[in-house]
Amino acid sequence: MPWRDLMCGDVRAEHIGKRIALAGWANTRRDHGGLVFVDLRDRAGICQLVVNPDRSAEAAKVAHEVRNEFVLRADGEVVAREPELVNPKLPTGEIELQVDTLEIVSRSTPLPFQLDEEGVDETLRLRYRWLDLRRDKLQRNIALRAQMVGIIRRTMEEAGFLDIQTPILFKPTPEGARDFVVPSRLQKGRFFALPQSPQILKQLTMVAGFDRYYQIAICFRDEDLRADRVQEITQLDVEMSFPDQELLFELQEEMFARIWRECIGVDVERPWPRMTYAEADRRFGTDKPDTRFGLEIEDATELTRGSQFGVFAGAEAVRFLRVSQAFSRADLARLEESAKEWGAKGLAYIVGGEEGDLRSPIVKFLSQAELDALAVQPGETLLFAADEWAATSRVLSTLRLQLGRELGLIDDERFTFLWVTDFPMFEWDEDEQRYGAVHHPFTRPTDDWKDRFADDPARALAHAYDIIVNGNELGGGSFRIHEPQIQAKVFDLLNLSPEEQRVKFGFLLDALAMGAPPHGGIALGIDRMTMVLAGEPNLRDVIAFPKNQAGVDPMSGAPSEVSSEQLGELGIRIVAPPGGQS
Repeated sequence: MPWRDLMCGDVRAEHIGKRIALAGWANTRRDHGGLVFVDLRDRAGICQLVVNPDRSAEAAKVAHEVRNEFVLRADGEVVAREPELVNPKLPTGEIELQVDTLEIVSRSTPLPFQLDEEGVDETLRLRYRWLDLRRDKLQRNIALRAQMVGIIRRTMEEAGFLDIQTPILFKPTPEGARDFVVPSRLQKGRFFALPQSPQILKQLTMVAGFDRYYQIAICFRDEDLRADRVQEITQLDVEMSFPDQELLFELQEEMFARIWRECIGVDVERPWPRMTYAEADRRFGTDKPDTRFGLEIEDATELTRGSQFGVFAGAEAVRFLRVSQAFSRADLARLEESAKEWGAKGLAYIVGGEEGDLRSPIVKFLSQAELDALAVQPGETLLFAADEWAATSRVLSTLRLQLGRELGLIDDERFTFLWVTDFPMFEWDEDEQRYGAVHHPFTRPTDDWKDRFADDPARALAHAYDIIVNGNELGGGSFRIHEPQIQAKVFDLLNLSPEEQRVKFGFLLDALAMGAPPHGGIALGIDRMTMVLAGEPNLRDVIAFPKNQAGVDPMSGAPSEVSSEQLGELGIRIVAPPGGQS
């Protein structure tokens, strides 16, 4: 006897008159005295069961015991609903199943929350994740993710890329975040690291001659969490030998277009616009601009260099947003408080009155020539940040997004795709007083900087690029260094001694010295892609079994303690932190 002939959500008018079996969960039960109605649910949807004691007294007896989330099996005849009872909101709304036999396959204890309950605490949802995952939204999100990954695999394989698996237990390498380390029982006192990415390994597949590699890779980063960041991520990892940037960009654009079209019915315009990092920073204050709306940053640095307003005259940069709204004093005070939270020293403003007057405490310090150049229009507000360039970018880019949301400038139904290119190769780390790699230390300098990046690292540019969608960085990549002498020079610049280079990267340098082809690629965040595709604000709602913001799994209790015997086998002793307990 089969458990079911169809999925619950697949029953249609064409099945009227047929006898079928269905199985699933009791979504709701309604007892109308004699008749009992049960909405039976599975992954495909809902089908209404009608249990009539005149048709089957035994089934009616069982139906009175049914509660939400009981697992049921029912068989009977598919019939048409009465016209006035048709539910146009359901694909199965024209039919129902008149039940002949009903079986309770599995019972449920009282539920910690109802599946249609709003505002359930996230920790409670994660504690009972198997129940949370039955909700319609999460069912859709996980199915959408699976559909997207299927499209990715087809696209990559059609383009001649091989799916090559790389190890999870590997060598600790500095790649930006902390490593998760795994002790070795067989080599006591030594540790594997879980990969932050398969970066070096995918480069080695190119040296090995595989030419085109891809992998849906699990990566691990021991970093603080937030709504769009988790410690265990999934990414599409791509690498190709003798890389052609136009081919790589075209392939990614084609893949995204297929995903958006097949998954949510949205046509993506191609080719995507391109913008250098410097232009993105100048216009939007960020390397991941949301280009669904304008409100671009304007620069008044040179205009105010000789200003009588000392705050402007003495600042490295003076930049502002021109907003088509005359803000009240209360609005301005609120916006200034927000700006201070983002590191601003203040938020100067000029408000254009309807009669052409200007409302601002700084107007009296500005010359008429300066005011004419600023050209404040009636009903406008100019919001200024005066500070170091990076600080003005940080404050105004965040303020721009806040205003975009508050003023209704963002079309949530629209998707804008963008390539950001020509990133800085290095950035100065004030805490460590040395340069660090912006992307990673294997990123190739642009042709213009290949022979001179070490002479002026603060200005050197990398052959690196990011995919930005609606202000979200969904992927990033670069061309890699394939010459061992250039790679060693980069390591020198990053303050890695020759001994450290051999210990940490000796195998890579050896490989590069044995006929390494030019190569490059990209990595895309599967989790974040699904988040944007599904319109979800929380990354954890597109992952089947995520950790919470503290990096804990409330469902299983992981991470958990291990026995002293196991620690002894590993040669590990737990030391209590000062003032704490082990």
